[in-house]
Amino acid sequence: MGTYKLLALDMDGTMLSSSKHILPRTLQAIKAAAKGGAAIALCTGRAVNELAEFRPQLAGAVRYASLLSGGHVYDLSCNTTIAAEPLDANTVQAIIAQGRREDAMVHVLTTATTAAAKRDVARMGEVGMGVYQPMFRELCTIVDDIGQFVDAPAGEICKINLYHTSGASRERSRERLGSLGAQLTYAEETSLEITPAGVTKAMGLERLCAHVGCSLAECVAVGDAPNDLDALRVAGLAVAMGNATPEVKRAADLVVSDNDHDGVAEVIERFFA
Repeated sequence: MGTYKLLALDMDGTMLSSSKHILPRTLQAIKAAAKGGAAIALCTGRAVNELAEFRPQLAGAVRYASLLSGGHVYDLSCNTTIAAEPLDANTVQAIIAQGRREDAMVHVLTTATTAAAKRDVARMGEVGMGVYQPMFRELCTIVDDIGQFVDAPAGEICKINLYHTSGASRERSRERLGSLGAQLTYAEETSLEITPAGVTKAMGLERLCAHVGCSLAECVAVGDAPNDLDALRVAGLAVAMGNATPEVKRAADLVVSDNDHDGVAEVIERFFA
């Protein structure tokens, strides 16, 4: 193996195609890299239950995951938490109140599950999240009132997503939630991710490196969206997908093909073969 020991892969828009599948060439490359001794980790905003469809495909190749945008570092092979950073109760309530104020979809992510209101799951297309609706209907805890769920959640609440109906609505939420001191990060078209202060994909990557026993300089991070920037900035090699935003491409050391044309496989074949 060469210079790099850890490959950290974002999922949506990176490892997954636009249809939310792992392309055959990409899957084959991931397995080959792992067989060759590389540590492969997911570096995603998803929760552990949202990996269900992909875990059988990745078993034996991907052992670790930085989930909830760095708020939950997890060992997939042992089903154990390595580290978690929960939001405090007052912050959770303030986020939910702001979501209601903007008529945004509130998506609560814990170390065990995810939850959203039935009404919001039905209208995911209105907030730019229609492609995820099948996953939500299958895996998400669907409740009548998200406020009641957070009173006694399953697992620690480490992240909340607000999915807005417009960019202007998202800007209002960012402004009003700014005083909380939480980490506010853009994702998708009109989404706002909220994690505890200082919790980013960079923190998750740092904890993964420490656990695996390598330095950040020995890590390759691959992403496409603004919520990947923190991880890309600390990794030894930052790679942007061809479908990445202009900001992400500017921050990257290398740009590869898009997520529908095996950009991840390109990275692996170049640096982990």
